[in-house]
Amino acid sequence: MSDHELRVSKIRNGTVIDHVPGGQALNVLAILGIDGTGGEQVSIGMNVPSDRLPAKDIVKVEGRELSQNEVDVLSLIAPDATINIVSEYDVVDKRRLDRPEYVKGVLACPNRNCITTDDEPVDSKFEVLDDEVRCVYCDTIIRDNLTEHIGN
Repeated sequence: MSDHELRVSKIRNGTVIDHVPGGQALNVLAILGIDGTGGEQVSIGMNVPSDRLPAKDIVKVEGRELSQNEVDVLSLIAPDATINIVSEYDVVDKRRLDRPEYVKGVLACPNRNCITTDDEPVDSKFEVLDDEVRCVYCDTIIRDNLTEHIGN
């Protein structure tokens, strides 16, 4: 197989998330809430050769553009990823991810005493630090396995 041959087929309309660190594609699907039961058409390439990374993953989702919250959380596990919006098989928009200062309403605080985990109408809000996120309400820090905390 040559370097120029496609390993994952093109999509007609949707989003391609490229340059995801190798082995993180399943976490990308978790962030997007894709578990195989919703009927989404998804193509995944895992641990494919890359010029920029030791190995990269690629996730292609047919018929869907990502929300800003999804993009913000993706930036935490794949800061060098690119988002490509595809229309009629052509890339019409390509952008790199920017790490936000905060992510709101996407991650659940693991502190059971945090105001965001009760029946209060308070969305979670985490400050994005270098290698971790910190709950702005109770100062709980999440360093690893961010995808385990998706959902509010």
